[in-house]
Amino acid sequence: MSTQTKRKKQAKVLRQFRSIHRAMGALLFVFFFVISISGVLLGIKKNSGDLLLPKTQTGTSSDLTQWLPLPKLQEKAIAVLRDSVSADLSPRLDRIDVRQEKGVVKFIFADHYYGIQLDGVTGTLLHIGKRRSDVVENIHDGSILDNYLGTEGYIKLIYTIIMGVALLLFTITGFWLWYGPKRMRKNRD
Repeated sequence: MSTQTKRKKQAKVLRQFRSIHRAMGALLFVFFFVISISGVLLGIKKNSGDLLLPKTQTGTSSDLTQWLPLPKLQEKAIAVLRDSVSADLSPRLDRIDVRQEKGVVKFIFADHYYGIQLDGVTGTLLHIGKRRSDVVENIHDGSILDNYLGTEGYIKLIYTIIMGVALLLFTITGFWLWYGPKRMRKNRD
């Protein structure tokens, strides 16, 4: 194969990669924009000073033998939710986050974005707050659409696969758009 034929072939591959790169960029721009902004917000959530994620408060003791049983603490958290936030909100829990070293138990609810922190020993309310970082995370991974449409994780799965494959293709085509011309120049010399 002659040098001229090789160069034409390489130029054709470069044009194809540029076309793929441009089309994917145009189609997926909004999604990549949302993922990048939400990714930055998730990266700084612990340093956002209560804006995205409430700071973990400190309870009276880290000695678990002094703590109230979790069911009792859960009852108190649900009572606080109903009395201090809204009686209409669902008390269904997503998770209970025990921070022994800080003497605190966090109750994160499944159907809304409120979190309640109680002292592990006394059950005293330490903090009520919206967990905006959970909203950002749901936007970032696409699960907000699953929650809204009730599709049990299918939209998140499809979204994650499409965006992952697109990022891989962007990496490959972007590398080739950078490396291809260098290779052509090297072969020309």
